[in-house]
Formats: sequence, C-alpha cells, structure tokens
Amino acid sequence: MKKIEAIIKPFKLDEVREALSEVGVAGLTVTEVKGFGRQKGHTELYRGAEYVVDFLPKIKIEIVVPEAVVEAAMEAIIKSARTGKIGDGKIFVTTVERVVRIRTGETGEAAV
Repeated sequence: MKKIEAIIKPFKLDEVREALSEVGVAGLTVTEVKGFGRQKGHTELYRGAEYVVDFLPKIKIEIVVPEAVVEAAMEAIIKSARTGKIGDGKIFVTTVERVVRIRTGETGEAAV
C-alpha cells in the first residue's frame, strides 16, 4: 500500500475529489495548510498599505491506496489540479507498512 499526499490550490479540491472518486479512491483526508515553495509568497494591498503574505493557503489531501491504484490516482490528481501556473502543488508518495481499522480490527488492504 502507498500513501499519497498532495498539496493543491484550494479552489481545485472539488475537481480533485471527483477525479479520485472516478478512479476508485473510496476515502480521503483533507487538511487546510499554509506554505510556500518557489512562489515565495506575494505582496497584497490592504487599505492602502502593502504587506507581504509569506505563507499561501493550500489544501493537503491524503489517501492510502493499493499499489495497483497509485499511478491512476496520481494521474487523476495531476490532471484535475493543474492550472499551468506556479503554485499548482506537489505530490508525495510513501510506503505504508501497516493499516488497522479501529472499529473492526481489520488490517491491510481490507482496512483501507
């Protein structure tokens, strides 16, 4: 099993969720996060005063999928989250050693 973490722009969340659902991803976890990469933040104007926004709002999506679904899930995220502009985000894939469903005690892929 693999854990896929994707950092995307907030307004792309619904599109990404629908795309993942179409490739068979049954559940996901969403967290509102802030950060910066190559963008290095940006400058905004508020009531005539200029200020720097260092950390930009992003959405972090976490899913755990069987290895057979990893490529399809990544493609779904890439296609639905891409705007072609800086700050589209990143995808991280890591190995999951063990999963246990708390309610039933199921383990492995049955728990996902």
